[in-house]
Amino acid sequence: MLYVFNVVLPVFALILVGYLCGRTGKLGENASVELNRFVVWLALPAQLFNFCANSTWQSLWQPGFILAFTVSCLAVYCLMFFLSWYRQRDLSLASFAGLSASYSNTGYMGIPLCILALGQDGFAPAVISTLIVIALFGLTTVLVEVGTQSHKQVHQIAWHVIKSLGSNPLLIAPIAGFFWSSTQLSLFDPVQQFISFLSAAASPCALVSIGLFLIQKQHTKVRDAWSLSFAKLIIQPIMAWVIAGPILELPDLWVKAAVILSALPTGTGPFMLAQYYSADGRTISRVVLLTTVGSLLTLSLFLWWNGAV
Repeated sequence: MLYVFNVVLPVFALILVGYLCGRTGKLGENASVELNRFVVWLALPAQLFNFCANSTWQSLWQPGFILAFTVSCLAVYCLMFFLSWYRQRDLSLASFAGLSASYSNTGYMGIPLCILALGQDGFAPAVISTLIVIALFGLTTVLVEVGTQSHKQVHQIAWHVIKSLGSNPLLIAPIAGFFWSSTQLSLFDPVQQFISFLSAAASPCALVSIGLFLIQKQHTKVRDAWSLSFAKLIIQPIMAWVIAGPILELPDLWVKAAVILSALPTGTGPFMLAQYYSADGRTISRVVLLTTVGSLLTLSLFLWWNGAV
């Protein structure tokens, strides 16, 4: 439990710092908005590009693990998507609900936690899961675009979606990263350092921004955040274990990795996407906070249950 605490504590601490700075007035009313702009347009795209530019498909092809993790993500995504759609009949809100319940914090927490729990062999499944999460992010972007343009004709919606996706830095960056990776060329050292600097700022700034967002008066239903958090921390890892273990009978390492990575708290990606589309991010910010704190217990239990301690 100690190393789970060591990984979760910095995440929670950064959210707390943002909350305290906003509550005491050390950061102004526009701080959250400006931090979000910095993350969306500079820091997070740099992080996505840097990650994808240093990944190769050949070394990450593990069909059993990919199937287990992807199916567990999509199952939870679809479950919360349709529950939200049934209650509110809003495609965009339903898309954000599905993403919030299935978007594991694989990059910021998954990689160090898997290495701590499984050794260096845990790096590969953490990288694979991050790529799957990026794909889920892209799916949600398409659904949100369709939802925001639902009053238009089909051809107008399609054209607007294509234009928006083509100008969205959160999607352009990973595609550009994969393209660069396929060239097998090395980035010029100053350029690589520049990207690394921006990349390192993404998660801290996003978490501080969430803390600032939490001081705002809540108009959303608290039960929505709790249900999304339960799906993320309990339903998704159990499904991943059932698929990876009893059904596919994957090697022990990959079963443990599937459970650990599925049990991670919600990352800041859904919150950043909501801010990009000027959507209400209060429920998502609550989910990030609740799952981050709750994962201290649930991750420890899943690790103990799987013997990865």
